[in-house]
Amino acid sequence: MGENIFASLPATRTTATYEPDGSFVLESETPLLPYERCVGDWLENWAEERGDRIFIGERVGEGWRTLGYREFRNAVHRIAQGMIDLGLAGPESGSNRPLVILSGNSVDHALMMMAAMHIGIPVTSVSVAYSLMSKSHERLTSIIERLKPCAVYADDALQFAQAFAACEGVERFIASRNHLECEGVLPIQRLIDTPAGPEVMLRFSELTADTHAKYMLTSGSTGVPKIVVNTQRMMCANQQMIAQYYPFIERPFIEQEAPRVLDWLPWSHTFGSNHNFNLVLRNGGTLYIDNGKPVPGLVDQSIRNLKEIKPNLYFNVPKGFEVLLGYLREDEGFRRSFFGNLQMLFYAAAALPGPIWDELKQMCAETGNDVFFTTSWGATETAPANTNVHWRLERAGNIGVPFPGVQIRFVPNGSKLEMRIKGPNVFREYLHDPDTTAAAFDEQGFYRIGDAGRLVDAEDPSKGILFNGRVSEDFKLCTGTWVCVAGIRANVHKYLGDLVTDAVVTGHDRDYLGLLLVPGPGMRRLAGDDKGALSGSELMANPAVRSVLENELVVMAKNAKGSAQRVCRASILESPPSLELGEVTDKGNLNQRRLLETRCDDVERLYTAEADERVIGIL
Repeated sequence: MGENIFASLPATRTTATYEPDGSFVLESETPLLPYERCVGDWLENWAEERGDRIFIGERVGEGWRTLGYREFRNAVHRIAQGMIDLGLAGPESGSNRPLVILSGNSVDHALMMMAAMHIGIPVTSVSVAYSLMSKSHERLTSIIERLKPCAVYADDALQFAQAFAACEGVERFIASRNHLECEGVLPIQRLIDTPAGPEVMLRFSELTADTHAKYMLTSGSTGVPKIVVNTQRMMCANQQMIAQYYPFIERPFIEQEAPRVLDWLPWSHTFGSNHNFNLVLRNGGTLYIDNGKPVPGLVDQSIRNLKEIKPNLYFNVPKGFEVLLGYLREDEGFRRSFFGNLQMLFYAAAALPGPIWDELKQMCAETGNDVFFTTSWGATETAPANTNVHWRLERAGNIGVPFPGVQIRFVPNGSKLEMRIKGPNVFREYLHDPDTTAAAFDEQGFYRIGDAGRLVDAEDPSKGILFNGRVSEDFKLCTGTWVCVAGIRANVHKYLGDLVTDAVVTGHDRDYLGLLLVPGPGMRRLAGDDKGALSGSELMANPAVRSVLENELVVMAKNAKGSAQRVCRASILESPPSLELGEVTDKGNLNQRRLLETRCDDVERLYTAEADERVIGIL
């Protein structure tokens, strides 16, 4: 299986054009081919060509609720007509007022999303955490106030009742279940039962490449989430780019090997929605919604689903692969089934630590299937992918080369090269925020994505780009030496492994580097803390934890190259990072900047003259 994929991957060339100031622009010599007008064209096409093929499914009890392309398309038309009849579309609804979806991935979520976009209503899928994990609903209230949606949907009206109540000014609420428990909530079934009229396809025919399709929210890692206008052009162009570098998804070698994906990644984020959902839809594949997640209490459901569905394309974040590895180690049958059916294993959203990469590769080799390991790099503002690896990778870290039609400008910024993006997949505006929009682009019209990178080989740009962290996270020690935060965090994972899940790097204008550690499963095992109940100071007081941490930090320091890599003190966060306080994004990533503010007392403790019992010092 893998041999066919590797044989199909295109040989491409990437060129660099240098500017007098040391900047240079990277782009592919492969031209971007024509692409569809809107994502609904994919649905209409497959409803006719592969109408009986399963498009989407979700687990219901012991089985799966599935809809074929034709059945899904017909339901989209009926729901769209119901939306028109409710006055949610067209001039009477107000200019570009979106449909807001509060609940997680589901068949009904997909139907509502596609129906809205089919008739020109933009869609905003909001992180479930804003509704169910937040006590104050401040972020949700702010989002609703800024978007002024035409309607709000959630799968369960009772479960989301408090979130509905926080949506001030919204007149129309829709739900799939328990609508009778909440006054004024319309059942989705009423929309599904609406006969579709000619107005649906009339409005569909009026869509253009510049029609607003989605209002995607950024993670909020640098403050209040921004509202990114995603047009039909952005999404369609990006999927064409992907297909040109992954020809096996567009023209499968065996018809039965069309994309078969099991995915948990939320549609409130661009990875799960614009990348994975759209990839399956664009290429006539099948998407099974994973009701699990790589967290305690839910991961067992993912394992069960993986054993049953046996996907041929698998997408996850590094943390997800780390959790999955534990199950693959323990179950040889699962290991052989998982790798034996895969064509491609794809990671993104963060760097995949070397040990995880190595173990996945080793397991794969033992099955005899040559799986294609790959990744991309992108953002909400780029719908989402800008680069791609379409060759055999020997190790993690390379984020590939620009897609056809994408230009990446490398600009010197401090000790790094800042990457900036231009292409048809790049957004043009943050909704109702012209000042932030203007600041997001440089004088040549390139989007300032905020990430840094460098060429694997300065003499041959076709060998790819190494990701080099966020420009805004880096800082200088008081000596003036630049510190690469991404590099320090990579070393933390390398040396501390599962003792930690992440770390906050400190040291701005200080004499030395420090770490605030987020305890991981390995640390809690050492402390006998199976339920995760111990605080940071209690973990630090445990002799076994303290001894292992100190030993590993000493090894890490001995292998450091200079003060910009040598960590001298470390402590454990007293309590987990808080979504409510903005310390962690709803994707689970640490907000380094925010944590340095909210945990300022912990930071100061790392720099007192005498380290106390809550700090490990190896000065």
